Amino acid sequence: MTQLTTTHKSNQLNTDVIEEILSAVTSIEYGSVEVVIHDGRVVQIECRKKIRLNQSKPNRKTLEP
Repeated sequence: MTQLTTTHKSNQLNTDVIEEILSAVTSIEYGSVEVVIHDGRVVQIECRKKIRLNQSKPNRKTLEP
């Protein structure tokens, strides 16, 4: 397994973790990705997906008498 070096305490981040983070980022159009780290290690990846609804004004027709 390929290892990539991080800048924190010479810990290494494996490609599985990197792929999970990239997958989370690319899977949402609006929202956020939070990476939780304990003791210099990634322990959790949280995704918050936002759904944007079309907020255009509806066409209102006035009723004629």
